[in-house]
Amino acid sequence: MTVQRFLHFVDDVSTWVGKAAAWLIIGLMLLVCAEVFKRYILNMPTAWIFDASNMFYGSLFMLCGAYALAQNAHVRGDFLYSSMKPRTQASLDLVLYFVFFLPGILALIWAGYDYAAQSWRIGEHSNVTADGPPVYHFKTVIPIAGALVLFQGIAEIVRCIVCLKTGAWPARLKDVSEIDVVEQQLAQSEHVDDATRKLAIEKAAAIEEAARQRGMGSGDKV
Repeated sequence: MTVQRFLHFVDDVSTWVGKAAAWLIIGLMLLVCAEVFKRYILNMPTAWIFDASNMFYGSLFMLCGAYALAQNAHVRGDFLYSSMKPRTQASLDLVLYFVFFLPGILALIWAGYDYAAQSWRIGEHSNVTADGPPVYHFKTVIPIAGALVLFQGIAEIVRCIVCLKTGAWPARLKDVSEIDVVEQQLAQSEHVDDATRKLAIEKAAAIEEAARQRGMGSGDKV
């Protein structure tokens, strides 16, 4: 297996898990809608709804962490980073991965495994309500999500090493992009005709203007 195939394989695993976990938002929506109906129409509120919604959203949040890392979508303060050369970026990333990422994720997996094991051992239930739902399955997501992020993190470390050797970042498995990013990339492409490029530029400008107007409108209201 070549390095690029390995990187795309890891990206593919993280993307598949992230997309599968995204369906939890449908379950969360149905849960909340059912509870609103029961609470305000039938006057029959559910005591464990808070626990259940936390478990749905918490699982979604944790299981999508590797997917976000694979898509380079985690928040970063890149006002300086973006102006650096690729090798400088890779050097900085590599240091941060070894100093902060690996110790933090390994600690999360270790503590999360112990946390989940104890929960299974005692058959733990939520204590938020008198008859709370079981939480041991939810706590099991913690070490699993940590292992997935670690797996993707190893791929990111390999990316840094490749960049240090070649001076360019290796290709990343793309999934989806926001529409304004797509339009801007299309506008800058050399493989489209002038009419398509002009249309893309106009659409990108319209999106930016709409976003600016929304921002101004919010400011005016405040």
